[in-house]
Amino acid sequence: MVDLVADGHAEEVRPVGEGGGEGAQVGGLPFWKELPILIGIALVLALLIKTFLVQAFSIPSDSMQNTLQQGDRVLVDKLTPWFGSEPERGEVVVFHDPDNWLAGEPTPTPNPVQKVLSWIGLMPSAEEKDLIKRVIGVGGDTVECKNSGPLKVNGKALDEPYVYPGNTPCSVDDQGGQFKVKVPKGYIWVMGDHRQNSRDSRYNQSDKNHGMVPVDKVVGRAIVKAWPINRWGTLPVPDTFDQPGLDRQSSAAASLTAAPQGLAAAAVLPVALWRRRRNDREAAGSQRPTATGNASAGEL
Repeated sequence: MVDLVADGHAEEVRPVGEGGGEGAQVGGLPFWKELPILIGIALVLALLIKTFLVQAFSIPSDSMQNTLQQGDRVLVDKLTPWFGSEPERGEVVVFHDPDNWLAGEPTPTPNPVQKVLSWIGLMPSAEEKDLIKRVIGVGGDTVECKNSGPLKVNGKALDEPYVYPGNTPCSVDDQGGQFKVKVPKGYIWVMGDHRQNSRDSRYNQSDKNHGMVPVDKVVGRAIVKAWPINRWGTLPVPDTFDQPGLDRQSSAAASLTAAPQGLAAAAVLPVALWRRRRNDREAAGSQRPTATGNASAGEL
């Protein structure tokens, strides 16, 4: 037992579940009544996390080998775009199908339990038409591939250690493997790491976006391989995209720098207002006599 004294009255604080003869209680209610509330809160939190923070996705194909294997689960950061961040070169991103890239691909039929779990973000959605590729070019970039490579961005050759072993950086064919494109503002150019087994921007140049992916179609950046456990690891941006001459500007870094400042300001503002109001009250109190020598409980 702990006795706290406030305004001359003893207040007893009991451990949760002690006394009353009603069994274990949380917040004054029996646990069996609290359980549905707790489950509801957990579901709401999971839904909010999925919507605004992180969402899980499964890898359905081999187009990103060996970086990602079929059956891997990745966690996608959906938060930084809320602070104005846009995709950067080298990032692995998930995006909505921009113009029927997945035509003819089979769609899984989830059972009711899988639908519920995917809805709250505890497992990947089987119904969303999403793809995962690596960002090669962003708005303003010129991306080109001739013969078997190397792949070039703004005239700079990329050293691509993430390309699937045995693949060449460029595909020698007349369906889109040989190209030179200028990426418009607000779009990205994406390619799979398994170059000879990826239907990416190269092979969708006849669509309405000429193979580009609108930035507003991007769900977020894949940051972690979460499952299976033996393949857990992060998905960093390769060093080749940091070389001089690419005119790389990290909007993500800028936004993440600005975001904490904004959050700090939001946290400090209420405190500043409270202190100002307290000072005003103290100033007013010093100008009038007090009725008692004790402040009322709860007065700041």
